[in-house]
Amino acid sequence: MQNVILLVGMIVVMYFFMIRPQMKKQKELKKFRENLSVGDKVVTIGGIHGKILAIDEATILISAESGKLRLDKSAISNSPENMLQK
Repeated sequence: MQNVILLVGMIVVMYFFMIRPQMKKQKELKKFRENLSVGDKVVTIGGIHGKILAIDEATILISAESGKLRLDKSAISNSPENMLQK
């Protein structure tokens, strides 16, 4: 009986310290990507900083120092302002 209680306790602790925060982060990132608009400054997963020029249903056109890039919305990781807050 003690082993079962210990196992359940470990699962509960793992849920609250690992799974739940990750789900919260994913929801925030999804909300951020849905609320993107033209003119916003963004950072890609690869570290490219740019400004949004146009938004399609699944892609984003950004202007960076190297030129214009068309990226998938999932390639946007954050905005420079949010990076400074962390």
